[in-house]
Amino acid sequence: MILYPAIDLKGGQCVRLLHGDMSKATVFSDSPADQAAAFAAAGFPWLHVVDLDGAIEGRAVNAPAVKAILNRVSLPVQLGGGVRSLEAIEAWLTAGVSRVILGTVAVSDPKLVRTAAARFPEQIAVGLDLREGKVAVKGWVETSDLTGVDLARRFEDAGVAALIVTDIGRDGAMTGPNVEVIGAVADAVAIPTIASGGMSSVADIAALQARPGTRIAGAILGRALYEGAIDPSEALFTARRRAA
Repeated sequence: MILYPAIDLKGGQCVRLLHGDMSKATVFSDSPADQAAAFAAAGFPWLHVVDLDGAIEGRAVNAPAVKAILNRVSLPVQLGGGVRSLEAIEAWLTAGVSRVILGTVAVSDPKLVRTAAARFPEQIAVGLDLREGKVAVKGWVETSDLTGVDLARRFEDAGVAALIVTDIGRDGAMTGPNVEVIGAVADAVAIPTIASGGMSSVADIAALQARPGTRIAGAILGRALYEGAIDPSEALFTARRRAA
């Protein structure tokens, strides 16, 4: 299992939200690039970066912070938040992002996702942000009628590199991941699935790996990592040991 420490950007700062609520943001660092360097030094193999302001506005808002991260570390970065055109995707990949996450356009313009996945193999992920089982869009402000499994199946044969499944109700709450919902998506398609939302301890990593069915390919670590509830070395050891 690959572990992805999260760097969520709001107003140029590294923050964590509670249940996706922009008014409930805790600032953990004024320097996202320094935070990225700390995660790299801890041994994490990837970074998960989200432009929260961009997700709401539909364009890159925290681009300077993202570029500072790219300039500071050599780790591969997956980036989401407000990326809604082929031009924006190509610009970020050219800038050094390894994988672009598409969320809102996966609902509003699935053809764009398919085109992007074909043009940029293994560099496009789809974000399934779920509120009570339904896919939320536009920075989690609006909710669609699609379930996570519905949206996942839409891209089964598109060549998407990964699905990132987030339970908004657990995001930032450190109440444990929604193993059932994440597992249902993983079992429904052949696309690698990454778990997000609610990670609270190393035991949660083990729980995701121990579930029957399709293997969960990765997990995103947020507030629990920042608050010290998850030790990086222990988490990485657990992910490697159980994978072996």
